Amino acid sequence: MTDTQTKNLLQILDEPFQITDQQISFFEENGFVKIKNVLPSDTIQYMNEIISAEVKRLNTQHLPIEQRDTYGKAFLQIMNIWTKSDPVKEIVFSRRLAKMATDLMRVNGVRMYHDQALFKEPGGGHTPWHADQYYWPLSSDKTVTVWIPLQDTKLELGPLEFSAKSQQLQEGRNLKISDESEKEIQRKLTLNDFQQVIEPFDVGEVSFHAGWVFHRAGPNKTDKMRRVMTIIYMDNDMRLTKPINDNQVADWETWCPGAEIGEVINTPLNPILYEK
Repeated sequence: MTDTQTKNLLQILDEPFQITDQQISFFEENGFVKIKNVLPSDTIQYMNEIISAEVKRLNTQHLPIEQRDTYGKAFLQIMNIWTKSDPVKEIVFSRRLAKMATDLMRVNGVRMYHDQALFKEPGGGHTPWHADQYYWPLSSDKTVTVWIPLQDTKLELGPLEFSAKSQQLQEGRNLKISDESEKEIQRKLTLNDFQQVIEPFDVGEVSFHAGWVFHRAGPNKTDKMRRVMTIIYMDNDMRLTKPINDNQVADWETWCPGAEIGEVINTPLNPILYEK
């Protein structure tokens, strides 16, 4: 691919994408929204090539799937790739995606919390029910994750599943991803009659989900890798709060090093990605 072709593909990532009022309202009500045709197929193909190469280079998980725990079977997880690869940084710093996150949360701008590739291997297990914000020592719920499949993602590949409106549920927020969270949160969601949304993703379709909405993914029943890139955004005025579990301590040390409790999380690892 020539430099000009690459530049044209990357230019798409900085051009605005207009979110509708209906999509914003849906996100606010349900805690997630899926949006089609956000990125053209050739841009997705470029992202797939760049990110897949970095996942292969950086992956340290070499145990056979059958020897791993539930979390390890769920996916290969490579985080903050933007700090290790300039081509990935160009993707992750997409103003298009950051503006969409800003609009959905009705804030003035967003910062990076961190990125992560989530590659579910052939035969990879399910991702248990959980809410991301359990892990985050953050002062508000103004957080959102964009989930970007790097291929056409049929149900048998294990796309992201959502429990619509479950960001209202307080029970289960104290559970990390585990067999316990899968069982206990499923029970709570069933008791409260929250709708489970399981749908495939087209190429170029992405989802955004709030930090407290419960979600999971099924196993990969195919012989192909399910490749997904995610970026976690937070309100650009987000402050660090005192951690309430060991995972939040680890997140503070890893994703917000140098941030101080009660202060805006303004560190070199948490740059502003979009501001009005």
